[in-house]
Amino acid sequence: MTTRMVMFDSADGTSVQGYLASPEGLGPRGGVIVLHHLPGFDRATREITRRIAVLGYEALMINLYWREAPTASPDDASAVVRAMGGVPDKQVVDDAAGAAAYLRALASSNGRVGTIGYCSGGRQSVLVGCHVDVDAVVDCYGAYVTGIPIPEFPLKVTNLVDQLPGLRAPLMGMFGNDDQFPSPAEVDELDEILTRLGKAHELVRFDNAAHAFFFSDRDSYRVHAAVEGWERIAGFYAQHLGA
Repeated sequence: MTTRMVMFDSADGTSVQGYLASPEGLGPRGGVIVLHHLPGFDRATREITRRIAVLGYEALMINLYWREAPTASPDDASAVVRAMGGVPDKQVVDDAAGAAAYLRALASSNGRVGTIGYCSGGRQSVLVGCHVDVDAVVDCYGAYVTGIPIPEFPLKVTNLVDQLPGLRAPLMGMFGNDDQFPSPAEVDELDEILTRLGKAHELVRFDNAAHAFFFSDRDSYRVHAAVEGWERIAGFYAQHLGA
């Protein structure tokens, strides 16, 4: 594969940084927008972006903190954004809309674009799926898609319950049954709402797994959940984005 930093235009006209990982060959193939976790535009999420390219997709991770801290390290940029309560939902949607347009304009594109996000990025992946024309949505343990944010939660967010009727693509969710953000009860609520709305979805739950089980550099990493999770994501994208 090849990897490079790119700049693309957000839907609001701002030029935004991204990290693009591309498989070898001309395509055609689908694209995936990667929405990083609260720690930001970091090495761990770049590794995930490259892994998605290995699956056969153009993978573009948006630097969601580019406006707030364009020259800062990931840790410093994350601290800046955390202090301000996170990035606004509209900004995320605009950046993702620009990323989708960028991916579809690539010569290798088959016109299909999906999303994936982790932790805060998981919620943002669902948010994007409610407002941007995408073809597949993956939410990896995104807190407060449902439920009520606790007062000490570091991000100024609301849940997405009122926006879920607008979900435009099939959704796959990955959750640990030992997680509290989101809790199993909140995952149950999401399942009930999507079923009632008639939205195509599959919510995968793993025992002996809590938050951040995909990140191999953390104590929370769980091999059984990560391996099966990646297999399911590969199958989901093959169905909706084309291998």
